[in-house]
Amino acid sequence: MSLAIRVIPCLDVDAGRVVKGVNFENLRDAGDPVELAATYDAGGADELTFLDVTASSGNRETTYDMVRRTAEQVFIPLTVGGGVRTTEDVDRLLRVGADKVGVNTAAIARPELLGEIAERFGRQVLVLSADVRRVREDAAPTPSGFEVTTHGGRKGAGIDALEWCERAAESGAGEILLNSMDADGTKAGFDLELIRKVRARVDVPLIASGGAGAVEHFAPAVAAGADAVLAATVFHFGEFTIADVKQSLREAGHVVR
Repeated sequence: MSLAIRVIPCLDVDAGRVVKGVNFENLRDAGDPVELAATYDAGGADELTFLDVTASSGNRETTYDMVRRTAEQVFIPLTVGGGVRTTEDVDRLLRVGADKVGVNTAAIARPELLGEIAERFGRQVLVLSADVRRVREDAAPTPSGFEVTTHGGRKGAGIDALEWCERAAESGAGEILLNSMDADGTKAGFDLELIRKVRARVDVPLIASGGAGAVEHFAPAVAAGADAVLAATVFHFGEFTIADVKQSLREAGHVVR
């Protein structure tokens, strides 16, 4: 029996508002995060992901109050990321209502953080948030041709993305949120090559993110190896619904909740 594919809306939050742009730039307002969270919960979302998109680059803490208010509104698992640097940050997020915590920039700076979080709270709490792009011509090459980025996709880390995902899974990451920075916000479809390559290297659940623009884009991401599919823009601006995505996945032969 295969596990049901999860459909996850993502709330990218900046200064208390949900925002969305292209390749993490030119952000536009998409609404109040607490209101949107409640709408998605009622609309059949399997989980919610809440990312404070400027917490790392702006050196701010995640907005705990907003997480608390969001958690009070929803009855589905809530993953929170952005500005998580220590096990104490994780502890505080769990206490205000998060079910899982995403880590990106801080784990690249100090990979031991992954093991510390997994050991203290369990693998099921730890999500590696990997913002990945193809290596640019002016950058040092990596074995796979993909590199990890930090600070909301603003800085290349010079680390091979496939090796990093594999190392993170071995270190205790319970799942990987795989965001294609090349596809993010473009609505051109998920990066299927990236999904396939990471899937071949890790056995933890994989959440595909970046590029969703039509209901037809989701099933190919699952076929490429994703266990869950995540989107933001298309849901926030009402282009189609979670129910539409689930119906498309069912028609493609996938089990959904």
